[in-house]
Formats: sequence, C-alpha cells, structure tokens
Amino acid sequence: MIWLLRFVLLFLIIFIFYLGVKSFFNSSRKLETARKHRRFLLLDDEDIRKNFFLTYKGAVFIGEKYMGTKNNSIDVVTILLSPDNTVALKGLVKDDFLFLSKKILEKYPNAEINWKSPVKELLQN
Repeated sequence: MIWLLRFVLLFLIIFIFYLGVKSFFNSSRKLETARKHRRFLLLDDEDIRKNFFLTYKGAVFIGEKYMGTKNNSIDVVTILLSPDNTVALKGLVKDDFLFLSKKILEKYPNAEINWKSPVKELLQN
C-alpha cells in the first residue's frame, strides 16, 4: 500500500513539473511579456493557415495570411493586419507602422500588407 502511495505521489510531482515547464515555454506568455516590456516580437507559426501575432511598443497586432500565386509560385501574397486593442495605439507614429511593415516583409517578401482602420487612415495621409 505504501508503495502505491509513493508511486502516485511521484507521478503527481512529475505531472506538476511537466505542466510548469509547458506553461513556461508557452508562446502566449512570450507575447504578453514582450507587450509588457514594450518590445518587438513577431510570433508566427510556419503553418500558413494560422494567424501571426506581433507586438511593438505595448500594442498587439493580429496578422491574417492569405495564399496566392505570385512570380510563378504559391506563397503568402496578402497580409491583413489589425490592432488587437485600438487604445494601445496611442503614441505610435507613422514611422512605427512602416517599421512593422518592413519587419513583416523580411519574413514574407512577396506579400502586400493591408492595415485595418485606424492605421489605414494614418498611412494614407
């Protein structure tokens, strides 16, 4: 009976350790940490079907990738970026959005970047 209790206790300790390590390397935790420290982070999965997340100066953006043909190959041709929270955009200037566009184009050189409102209006001026 004592051996069974020790086995169950050991299993619980290993399971709790596994959950702790798994949460430490979670990508949403990395995104939240970068947002709090107002750093740049592009969190993207290689899977084209999944959206990517981008944070810069405390603002979080969601990028939707769309496939198409360009230059005789199938690649990401359109990216639609929208802010997660428009209040967090306060203080960002046009150069900040141009910097973000440049960083995205480094990863997806054949893509055309489209911004949603209110960034779209800022870049048109």
